[in-house]
Amino acid sequence: MASLTHIRIVVVEPAGALNLGSIARVMKNMGLGQLFLVNPHCNHLGQEAFLMAVHGREFLERAVVVPDLTTALTGCKKAIATTGLQRSLPMPVETPKAALPWFLEDDQPSALIFGREDHGLSNSELNQAQRLVCIPTGDAYTSLNLAQAVAVCSYELRSLATEQQGFPPKEKAAPLPDLADLSELEGYYQHLERVLLQVGFLYPHTSTSRMETFRNLYHRASPSSREVAMLRGILRQVEWAIANAAAPEQ
Repeated sequence: MASLTHIRIVVVEPAGALNLGSIARVMKNMGLGQLFLVNPHCNHLGQEAFLMAVHGREFLERAVVVPDLTTALTGCKKAIATTGLQRSLPMPVETPKAALPWFLEDDQPSALIFGREDHGLSNSELNQAQRLVCIPTGDAYTSLNLAQAVAVCSYELRSLATEQQGFPPKEKAAPLPDLADLSELEGYYQHLERVLLQVGFLYPHTSTSRMETFRNLYHRASPSSREVAMLRGILRQVEWAIANAAAPEQ
């Protein structure tokens, strides 16, 4: 059975200790190993959280607390964010069953991101992921509790991992390229935006929406670290050319 230990559950600004306890318990149930809390607004080490965690208390005790989502994604190669609403983003929204198998294609460090209980993730936070998922619900009441959403996705991951057990061994595939860290991609996006603003391809009042399209393009391409370094080299050469074109002749 495929391991899920390379997948971290990232919860952004959780406000309910009971929810965090329930998340820790389901992570123990489903074999997930890493819990990251971004700027939590409750005590994840308090009695309420421990009461709900039961035998998953260890996940709360070793949870990694970080100030922002970018820090939580440090070292990750893949990230999927959850959303309960249709947003004005160019990235398609998938079901967990369609998107989560991507995490099990290899054991590269990955993050499954969940938002705040009251309003989920912001567009800028969603843009830090390469894929988006929304859990299908009935029309009468579409909002899921945070811990329930984690439970549904965790169960889907466990089911996918279990399905791989017992199949005949497959031919060894060619090694996959070393995907760029999300921090490398973020650095590239910021560099690209600066250069495109400088050359007049982007304008400040529309740059955010245009950059979302670029992010979606590169997320689909899944560039390697080497490819991102090459792309940044192109941007540096463009900057050099601009600087030298503007310099007065000696």
